[in-house]
Amino acid sequence: MSAMIHEAGHDDADLATIARIVNAVSPDDPTSIDEMRWADATYPGGVRFLAELDGRPVGVGTVGRIYVHPPEFDALWATVDVLPDARRQGIGSGLLLAVSERARERGKSTLHVPVTAARPESVQFLLDRGFTELERNKMVRLDLAGVAPPPIEMPSGVLLTTLAERRDLLAGAHEVAIEAFPDIPGGDEPIAAGGLDEFRARDVDRPGIPADAFMVALEAATGRVVGYASLMLVPGKPTVAWHDMTAVARDWRGRGVAGALKRATIRWAIEHGLEALDTGNDPDN
Repeated sequence: MSAMIHEAGHDDADLATIARIVNAVSPDDPTSIDEMRWADATYPGGVRFLAELDGRPVGVGTVGRIYVHPPEFDALWATVDVLPDARRQGIGSGLLLAVSERARERGKSTLHVPVTAARPESVQFLLDRGFTELERNKMVRLDLAGVAPPPIEMPSGVLLTTLAERRDLLAGAHEVAIEAFPDIPGGDEPIAAGGLDEFRARDVDRPGIPADAFMVALEAATGRVVGYASLMLVPGKPTVAWHDMTAVARDWRGRGVAGALKRATIRWAIEHGLEALDTGNDPDN
C-alpha cells in the first residue's frame, strides 16, 4: 500500500474529512467545520495536511499559532491524528515531518503537541522522536444528570450579570483576563490574553460560546468587572460543554467570586439541557 501526504484545502469537503478523522482519533478534543473556519479567519496561517493510503484519507496533521502566545513566540501548536487501522506504516512520522518543516519555514524551533496518557503508544511515539513533557493537565467531568441547579450566592458587594445582558462589559472582562492569564500555571512561559480585539475573537465570539453563559461579576459600588466565567459547547456534542475560563481580579480572589461564577455556569448548563461539563487544569492550579 502507498501513502501520500498533501496540504489540505479550505473547502467543505476537505474540512469535513479532517473533522471526521480528528473526532474519531481524538474524541476528547473534537473539531468542526465552523471551528476550523473560525481559526482560519482569526489566526490566519494555520496549515492542515491530509494523509491518504491508497486514496483513502487516514490521517491529519495541523500546525499553527498557539492562541495564548503572541505571533513572535518561538513555538507553534501541532497535532497528528492517524486512524487505528493505518498506524505503524510511517503515516504519523510523515505528518510530523510535514508540520515540522512548515514550522521551520516560519523560523520556529519548537512544536507543542498535545497527547493523552490514555494513549501510551502516542506518548511513546513523541518521546521516540525527541519530544519532552512541557506541562500536564488533569481532565475532569461533572455529570449533570439528576443534578439540581445549584443556588448562586454572590459574595457581599458583588452583582452577577452576563455578556448577553451587558455587552458593554466586554472591555472590563478583558482587563480581568489581562491580570488572570499570566497567573495560570503550566508551561515554561506565561500566557497572555492579547489585545481586546483578540480577546473578543478568541474568548467571546468564537463558535459555541453562548453570550448568556458568559457570566460576569461586578463590584456593586463601582460597576467594575471583577471576574468572569464562560462555557464553550463541544463541537459535535451539543449536550456537553467545556468550562472555557474562570478568571477573577487579583484583589477579589479568595472571597468566593470564582465559586459563585462557576455555580452560575453550572446552573445555566442544567437549565439548557446539557448532560456534562468538562474542564482541564494544571495539577498545581
